[in-house]
Amino acid sequence: MLLYAITDRTPLPRIALLLAAGVHYLQIREKHLSGRDLLRLLDDVLALPNPRGTRLLVNERLDAALASGAHGVHLPAGSPSPARLRVLAPPGFLIAVSCHTADEVARAEAEGADFAVFGPVFETVSKRVYGPPAGVAALEDAVRGRSIPVLALGGVTLDNFRLCRAAAGIAAISLFHDAPDPAAVVNLLSQETPR
Repeated sequence: MLLYAITDRTPLPRIALLLAAGVHYLQIREKHLSGRDLLRLLDDVLALPNPRGTRLLVNERLDAALASGAHGVHLPAGSPSPARLRVLAPPGFLIAVSCHTADEVARAEAEGADFAVFGPVFETVSKRVYGPPAGVAALEDAVRGRSIPVLALGGVTLDNFRLCRAAAGIAAISLFHDAPDPAAVVNLLSQETPR
């Protein structure tokens, strides 16, 4: 199961714990930071020990991702096509896309995204702006027939993550950041096999 932690005003020591725990991807989503402060944070994160090779993606800011040497960018729904951005990026650069419907996942795949993050699957305060949660059936529909990984996002907890087994993995903020021991969460989730 792919594990995708997302930062939100996350202190550097907590980011270091997530890298040590071995999440597969870490999205730096610090929307409140200026461009200069974001680049400074990215430099600091990239200088941290990364023993398990976590791939670092930057939320929305392709320029910051490229300037810092991050591994990729995460695009919100409605962003320019991944194919348009791909020509600006080096080989192996990851492009992830947030999706809220099965049609958006299909479009992200057709436009060359490396993977999609689908949600919100469950109720969560941070995603209320997108309306009611999509639910597990919508997640399963979004995953069906896709050749790119689709990760479940939104309200995923240790109590309900197994309901998302149709997905290739889990993307979350609170699940990883609120845990007293992120490594224990990563170990538990890593034992699960998606359908």
